[in-house]
Amino acid sequence: MNNKISLLSRFISGLSQRLNHKQLMYLLSLLIGIMSGLAAVILKNTAHLTHQFVVRQASGSEINMLYLAFPLIGVILTVLFVRIFIKDEMGHGITKVLYSISKLGGFIRPHNSYSSIIASTLTVGFGGSVGLESPIVVTGSSIGSNLGRLFGMNYKSVMTLIGCGAAGAIAGIFKAPVAAVIFSLEVLMLDISMWSIIPLLISAVSGASISYFFLGREATLHYPLQGTFDLGNIPWYILLGILAGLVSLYFTRTTIYVESLYRRINKTWIRVLTGGIILGVLILIFPPLYGEGYDVINNFLDGNVYAVTQGSLAYGNESNFLVLLLFFLLILFFKPFAMTATTGSGGVGGIFAPTMFMGGLTGVVVSKGTGLFSFIHIPDVNLILAGMAGLMAGVMHAPLTAIFLIAEVTGGYSLFMPLMITATISFITIRYFEPHSIYTHRLAKRGELITHNKDKAVLTLLEMDKVIEKDFLPVSPGDSLGKLIKTISKSNRNLFPVLTGKNMLTGIVLLDDIRHIMFNTEMYERVFVRDLMHPPPAHISPGESMQEVVKKFEEHDVWNLPVINNGEYIGFMSKSKLFSYYRNWLIEISDE
Repeated sequence: MNNKISLLSRFISGLSQRLNHKQLMYLLSLLIGIMSGLAAVILKNTAHLTHQFVVRQASGSEINMLYLAFPLIGVILTVLFVRIFIKDEMGHGITKVLYSISKLGGFIRPHNSYSSIIASTLTVGFGGSVGLESPIVVTGSSIGSNLGRLFGMNYKSVMTLIGCGAAGAIAGIFKAPVAAVIFSLEVLMLDISMWSIIPLLISAVSGASISYFFLGREATLHYPLQGTFDLGNIPWYILLGILAGLVSLYFTRTTIYVESLYRRINKTWIRVLTGGIILGVLILIFPPLYGEGYDVINNFLDGNVYAVTQGSLAYGNESNFLVLLLFFLLILFFKPFAMTATTGSGGVGGIFAPTMFMGGLTGVVVSKGTGLFSFIHIPDVNLILAGMAGLMAGVMHAPLTAIFLIAEVTGGYSLFMPLMITATISFITIRYFEPHSIYTHRLAKRGELITHNKDKAVLTLLEMDKVIEKDFLPVSPGDSLGKLIKTISKSNRNLFPVLTGKNMLTGIVLLDDIRHIMFNTEMYERVFVRDLMHPPPAHISPGESMQEVVKKFEEHDVWNLPVINNGEYIGFMSKSKLFSYYRNWLIEISDE
């Protein structure tokens, strides 16, 4: 083993010496794209084969009770795999990547390069109502992160390689390289310069090429082109965009709330059984909630809307418009519950596919509604695709990704205008109510979200522990001026915390406060620290974000503020050190 490690180290060292930084980045981005593309191929095949096996076991009756059991089995297998073999929190896929970028210096545990594939295969293959895209993004990002760290790359380069992994994974699973690059820029919120876009392009193209090589040219979604864009239909695409934004808001808030309920269940097996049973019951009543939902979307695109009702209580009543509309609305209503039952109980998957599923269904509802009016002529497929783009733009807060992904995976490039209209209106609608996407909501709430705003991004990256200074010499309230002078002679600071016996900060003394009497020896035994101290203008708590810390410095116009944890004095934070640390980070993430 040691010989293998030594050989690897020599290989890495030799490669680093022969290639300059850009050449090494291009080589690594190619390797990451190939590995991420292979991971996407493996995941799609394993999930598909598992799904086919389960479906064959469950076939034989229109409403099969095995659908009630299989999702629970999948969740149980996933939880056992994670607890026995991984022994780590799998977490939310893309949120986990964003957290690693903002707070862990781009560190993603090596097991994520394979564990997400296995866990999501078990979850989705057995009927979990989630998607495979987020797990594969984690897989690709982990490959990029660990290769970057293996070659000793700096922070900015590691972030680029994480983006390369995500781009290669998305390109591999969707065969959509352009959307994959945009996804890395828009969703992962990387601050990428022009030269560093090249590695993203290399990874995306190589990931898509691997997928084409192994899986052929067949697209995830089938798109039979129906007519061209009609300017007279713009109002209906605007209406669809508003509805998509409102559905996105419902999806986002429902998901966040229901997941918070599952987190309150402390016992794992109660959470597993509760979520698994709820998921099974929902799938039993509404079979379209089974699995990713791409089969349902393809039925919509092929015009087989009625095929979606097979095995459900609505089967046989498809000709009744109200029954069909109610059935679709109920699926829209319960999809977030089915998805959160999957993830909340311990399953592993993402919101990508559920979002596209709900978007397609929203488009179907609108198409059925407009179909009642003879003067409205919009192909159903156009509304379905626009609805998918609208939900993706709203839930993920990524309108560009939504537009290009739907156009690429369907070949519907003639629909750019409708896609742009609906996606933009949906994004504007949800932003009015919800400033953060479903991926970033929790991180933003905790002040851990990195953004495209470079100033805020650097503040998010700063770690408070590295800025706190603890070399301030303390004094006691009962110390005399003479004793204080002796303490001052041993310090290179001009500020002194006044502490009680329990390390509680009761005030501060500045050198300027005693400058007028510090050489008057007659005052040394007559004046005490308690006579000279004054309370600090504010204090900092360890849990505060750096944005809040900077705001306090600005509001009170001071150079030092004490850091207090539950009343106990920890140290001081100085504006000068904070700005110095800020400048170093700014240089690192902006380095070309």
